[in-house]
Amino acid sequence: MTQVIDTTCCVVGGGPAGMMLGFLLARAGVRVAVLEKHKDFLRDFRGDTIHPSTLELMYELGLLDEFLKLPHSRVAHLSGQVGDTTIHLADFSHLPTHCKFVALMPQWDFLDFLAEHGKKYAGFDLHMLTEATDLIEENGRIVGVRAKSLEGEREFRADLTVACDGRHSTLRERAGFQVQDIGAPMDILWFRISRRDGDSTETFGHMEMGMMLVMLNRTDYWQCAYVIPKGGIDRVKAKGLDAFRDSIAFMSPFLRDRLGEIESWDDVKLLTVAVDRLERWHKPGLLCIGDAAHAMSPIGGVGINLAIQDAVATANILATPLKEGRVTPELLNTVQRRRTLPMRVIQWIQVQVQNNVLGAVLAGKKRPSPPLLARLFNWLPPLQRLPARILGLGVRPEHVRTPSVAPR
Repeated sequence: MTQVIDTTCCVVGGGPAGMMLGFLLARAGVRVAVLEKHKDFLRDFRGDTIHPSTLELMYELGLLDEFLKLPHSRVAHLSGQVGDTTIHLADFSHLPTHCKFVALMPQWDFLDFLAEHGKKYAGFDLHMLTEATDLIEENGRIVGVRAKSLEGEREFRADLTVACDGRHSTLRERAGFQVQDIGAPMDILWFRISRRDGDSTETFGHMEMGMMLVMLNRTDYWQCAYVIPKGGIDRVKAKGLDAFRDSIAFMSPFLRDRLGEIESWDDVKLLTVAVDRLERWHKPGLLCIGDAAHAMSPIGGVGINLAIQDAVATANILATPLKEGRVTPELLNTVQRRRTLPMRVIQWIQVQVQNNVLGAVLAGKKRPSPPLLARLFNWLPPLQRLPARILGLGVRPEHVRTPSVAPR
């Protein structure tokens, strides 16, 4: 027998957008059910960059001090090496925020933090191991979702369903939304290497002919992203694991004596990069946000922060109407209109970088050298504030405007 659960808002997907939206709505006094198909948040090589815009939201929520007690490392500057030239790209120290750095934190810690604070409010209902499989539509309106769980089939009936189920969103497919595929010329191979005393403390990238490596300082290990041409995983594997290790050592020689930690291809995870967006994010009773509405390139690590900004805007616009039972298609369209410009600007920048810089490097036949614009960042250090602002705050940063009810 199918169990029917009634709520005001059903949020599908327990990622950054879903957990932030669920927490903010419950904090505002809205009954919300958050559905997450996994048993926990422990999945490696996800977006772990918490940018100053998100840290500022933690401050506005009165949670920053507690949040920063979680294990994390800090990035105040970004640099990269193109061929034999080091470029200083971004300086976050001048941002008009309380935290002038990017925090590198395991995403599961971030999501657990939001979940624990959400549970302090009576309206917050988190359902783990619950996978939404289809939409429920009645009289031209989405009235909830069907889901499977360990207890059997369930129906979640809601005034509004919000799809936060990622770039491979089941709900946006079931809704028949049209996806504009912008494309990307690269994929990413993720792996980790131990970090030792004496290693550089910086997070940095290195471009060479036909390859690129990004290394994120995670205190006791390096989280590494090896950039390959789109669909090139089979060619990389065909050359063998030793050749893969050698190419890493060529870009970061100090890692050579520990590359045996990559014991097999099982230690290397493929991220198929996608950049796309929906033409329309909503229909009556349903709204898509985050990656479900716009998959972002990993360039700049801004994806989760943009998704969180979507969640804050959604809560700001819809919390009171949800409590009063007056969510209209016009209000859903207000969310899309507000978040379209920030999304389009960041995607445009990412596409320019991936097509004109990364694509050229990956296809290059000679050692790359930085373009004049990149060299200007070294010659005129104040210019480093511009990419820091774009990466750190984004376009039209959101602020918490929702009311707060007393926790239970």
